[in-house]
Amino acid sequence: MKINMETDYALRIMRCLAMRHGLTDAKTVSEAVEVSQRFTLKILGKLVAGGLVTSRKGANGGYTLSRPAETITLRAVIEIVEGPLVISRCLSEDFVCRHDGNSDACGCFFNRVFDEINMMIAAKLDSVTVADSI
Repeated sequence: MKINMETDYALRIMRCLAMRHGLTDAKTVSEAVEVSQRFTLKILGKLVAGGLVTSRKGANGGYTLSRPAETITLRAVIEIVEGPLVISRCLSEDFVCRHDGNSDACGCFFNRVFDEINMMIAAKLDSVTVADSI
């Protein structure tokens, strides 16, 4: 698993909003995290759609966290941008293992190991909040 640039920026945007404690316009966020305003708006759109950020239009508009930073985990931010946390395709809900139930196959051993690692990563990301970054 590798955190992509968009996710890295989303985490930085969330930190920026947490530090500002109120409505912040996209230009200010963009400048603070050193990301183009267009890309910042794209990421903010995902965070709004995912329910972590609220937006208000108009002259006095801007963006703010939808709930306290202490309740927003890194995993929540990552999954809004990248989708469910899975380190292997065999952990995806729609994956059909052709080795499942076959005693001669060695694939299921790896599924168990990957599942355990996936749960450890998820637990760590659930234990760190946006508030921890400020």
